Amino acid sequence: MSRYTPFILIALLLTTAQASERLALVIGNGNYQKPVPTLDNPVNDANDMAKVLRKLGFEVILKHNLSNRAMTEAIQTFGDRLAQKRGVGLFYFSGHGLQAKGRNFLVPVDAKIKKAADIPWEALDANRLLAQMEEANNGVNIVILDACRDNPYQSNIKSLNKKGLAEMKSPTGS
Repeated sequence: MSRYTPFILIALLLTTAQASERLALVIGNGNYQKPVPTLDNPVNDANDMAKVLRKLGFEVILKHNLSNRAMTEAIQTFGDRLAQKRGVGLFYFSGHGLQAKGRNFLVPVDAKIKKAADIPWEALDANRLLAQMEEANNGVNIVILDACRDNPYQSNIKSLNKKGLAEMKSPTGS
């Protein structure tokens, strides 16, 4: 897939959406703490995405290298602001992601995951994001997870041997 495919896809989706308020939360996490490998591209990818979204008329909340608490707060604030705007909502995440027991998790830079039971406490369940977007009752919601397909904890946690993310049940309009 081309690096610009997500940008083209967004442009096509937005040309079909009515002119309305547009709000995006863009997160790029790359500066992970050991033993999780750092990533070179997420911050740059997030910056590029924010630039394109601004050109498409989005108000962009851009965040880099967020801790668990900071990611949670950013998503809660995004959900609150989205509910006020009632237009088009877009969430973009670039960084480590993983699948555990059929659920998808976005990994904050400070995650300390040593066993499978740590995941719900140390990583952010993508369903929490979807719940915020659903509660905002927007006409259109777009979620782009540009997460590495290799689980960064695979060698430590044997039950996490699947690559990629699980299928997600998105709310109406997403």
